[in-house]
Amino acid sequence: MALFKSSNPALSEKIFDRAIATPHADSMTVRGTLNKFGILMILALATAGLAWKMAAAGVNVVPYMIGAAIGGLILGLVTAFKPQWGGYTAPIYALLEGFFLGAISSYFNFAFAKVAPNIIMQAVGLTFGVVIAMYALYHFRVIRATERFKAVVITATVGIGIFYLIAWILGMFGVTIPFIHEGSTIGIIFSLAVVAIAALNLILDFDMIEQGARQGAPKFMEWYGAFGLMVTIVWLYLEILKLLAKLADRR
Repeated sequence: MALFKSSNPALSEKIFDRAIATPHADSMTVRGTLNKFGILMILALATAGLAWKMAAAGVNVVPYMIGAAIGGLILGLVTAFKPQWGGYTAPIYALLEGFFLGAISSYFNFAFAKVAPNIIMQAVGLTFGVVIAMYALYHFRVIRATERFKAVVITATVGIGIFYLIAWILGMFGVTIPFIHEGSTIGIIFSLAVVAIAALNLILDFDMIEQGARQGAPKFMEWYGAFGLMVTIVWLYLEILKLLAKLADRR
């Protein structure tokens, strides 16, 4: 079913196809998915606030942050392969990912306290602004998730993933790619491009959720769709935060 295609690995075509082929009584709805996404966001915000308070109190949150990142990655993979467990794994993933985001946000807040004291609020505001704007563009069909559009976004996303993987491997051998983290002109252009690709992924995610509901995917796919949307938004927030950090470095 070529209709179900997303560059978000959490919202893959095969998983939706298998779910639709599974006998079920209740079906997925867009509203139900958004409600569950709201639950995940509340959970994430709660643990993000906890991590922030711990860091502000002088607690070394780095070990907990690393543990949350690893745990979130494991649960993300479990949810991707077992979407029917999403009602259990997605909320735990949100709790872990929220703690990770709260901890890393506290680091950026401390590191840029003098040159960009509002960097976290700016990143949060821009992230939600982009999400709302992309949803409006999708809802009013200003941007349509055509096959060509999907192919371009998927190719760009995979390319970014491969590039980050190569940079990580090179970093293990002491080789760094400056513009990934530095505020040079090329570095800022790179971050702007990654933010744009992350934002365009939202269009594909919205389309995937809508099509899943239209095709009668089982009810548990609401948790899975909410989880996949959160994965993209977390990525978007981190990329916006890095972009703002690069801009602050130029001041």
